[in-house]
Amino acid sequence: MTVSVDIRALIERRKQGYSLEAPFYRSEEIFALDMEAIFRKHWIHVAIEPDIPEPGDYVTVELAGESVLIVRDDDMSVRAFHNVCRHRGARLCNEDKGTVGNIVCPYHSWTYNLSGALMFAEHMGEKFDRCKHSLKSVHVESLGGLIFVCLAEEPPADFAVMRAAMEPYLLPHDLVNCKIAAQVDIIEEGNWKLTMENNRECYHCVANHPELTISLYEYGFGYQPSPANAEGMAAFERTCVERAAQWEAMSLPSVEVERLSDVTGFRTQRLPLDREGESQTLDAKVASKKLLGEFRQADLGGLSFWTQPNSWHHFMSDHIVTFSVIPLSAGKTLVRTKWLVHKDAVEGVDYDVENLTAVWNATNAQDRTLVEYSQRGAGSSAYEPGPYSPFTEGLVEKFCDWYIRRLGAHVGA
Repeated sequence: MTVSVDIRALIERRKQGYSLEAPFYRSEEIFALDMEAIFRKHWIHVAIEPDIPEPGDYVTVELAGESVLIVRDDDMSVRAFHNVCRHRGARLCNEDKGTVGNIVCPYHSWTYNLSGALMFAEHMGEKFDRCKHSLKSVHVESLGGLIFVCLAEEPPADFAVMRAAMEPYLLPHDLVNCKIAAQVDIIEEGNWKLTMENNRECYHCVANHPELTISLYEYGFGYQPSPANAEGMAAFERTCVERAAQWEAMSLPSVEVERLSDVTGFRTQRLPLDREGESQTLDAKVASKKLLGEFRQADLGGLSFWTQPNSWHHFMSDHIVTFSVIPLSAGKTLVRTKWLVHKDAVEGVDYDVENLTAVWNATNAQDRTLVEYSQRGAGSSAYEPGPYSPFTEGLVEKFCDWYIRRLGAHVGA
């Protein structure tokens, strides 16, 4: 592809340990490059298996200018296709989600089975070969119930590395046997990278997230050591060691795994929750009485899972919260949050939706405001890249470094 000298120069002069230059957040040209180099080339988290629990259930996702149709087939496998009829290109499924027996084009009724094969096309003549007109597949993988797609012709091969590392962490929480208790979509008036950068640090948490910090140890996500906090940090470290030993004995791994610089970058860690916490709720107690999988005790900490470039997830004993970030334009981003509980949990008996969602609804609203502040600030003539904290913003740097490296690899910078 032909790339302007300015974009290549921006990539090459990026200073490590500093935020990105303003065009990375505001330029529509760079946004188009992001879609081509990042969102069309990498594994992108877009859905979860409880979105499509039964054969014929589907969801549609708008990603980098493409509509992707994700469906459960008759063999209970997860399939993904371009949501485009092979006749004259009509959009096949026009709702966000639904259920079908077969996939029927609303224009001329070309009919495909759930595996994408064309089964019926009237008035096409005896020489017409249905086998040459199946739906075009999109690469899809499920990791512990988290669904990823890749629009590239050849997807990154290292998804297998992430699977091998993460399944021991994720599978005990049994996401595939959960149900969606709530879903909230919000639009942030900011660039997708600002959304991700904000997620990758908790420097801002104490001042901005009173609901979230009820259950989170303030030392759990980076802190500058000082004589004043030495005792608290030492106590936190002892708690981590003690709880890790307990979890390991229960076959619940907790040790940090970090491969954020991989093409399919990811990181995970299980940490204790504060106040003898059980879950990320306003009282740090479980939101659902029906625990996940085969869990028999509630205080199993919080397992966090981050993926490059667009997701983060929190797994607890009683519920799971998943987040997917979908860029819409240089200054507009969709953040989709889903709360999952055990499929047999009964609303109003085992859980209350308002209590289940209170912490992250508040946190998402607060984060949206912060992202929008940053987007507006990046438009100022006074903006210039500022230094990251080496204690609290290391993961922001790793996200930006991954992004710049992937962009550079694409354009040859």
